[in-house]
Amino acid sequence: MDGNSALLLCKAMHIIGVVVWFAGLFYLGRLFVYHREARDKGEPDRAVITQQLQTMERRLYYAITWPGMVVTLSFGGALTWWYGFPWWLQIKLGCVALLVVYHFQCGALRNRLATDATTWTSRGFRMWNEVPTVLLVASVFLAVMKESTDVIAVGLGLTLVGAAIVAIIRRMPG
Repeated sequence: MDGNSALLLCKAMHIIGVVVWFAGLFYLGRLFVYHREARDKGEPDRAVITQQLQTMERRLYYAITWPGMVVTLSFGGALTWWYGFPWWLQIKLGCVALLVVYHFQCGALRNRLATDATTWTSRGFRMWNEVPTVLLVASVFLAVMKESTDVIAVGLGLTLVGAAIVAIIRRMPG
């Protein structure tokens, strides 16, 4: 395999890993909202629903998000061999580091929900579920606009997207 084919393979595997990882995190966040809302239901519905959600959350976390993260980080790390560490990649790696922290926090939240030990509201979980959206938007803008030297425009665009998401969520009921 020549160098160009290896680069394309790494890019493809990195993108596949990103899609799997984000899909899992987006769905996991939504399951957290449903799990929290199930606490307000009466028995026996509450017990049945929360048990099902716990099973879904565990399977999603370990069978989808973990492999997605490993593939993303492995092939993304390999891509740095070709690109080095330009300014845009340094910022993108900061977003990835935040996403890894988010991933592990989701694991902790999953455990707290399983033991009914969280005080978060459904609105709090909705806000939490938007964190990967902001990080995804930031990462895509950085990867696509890497040739742009207008760091201020990229930063302003990302800030506006984040502010719009927060404003929309604040207007949501519950």
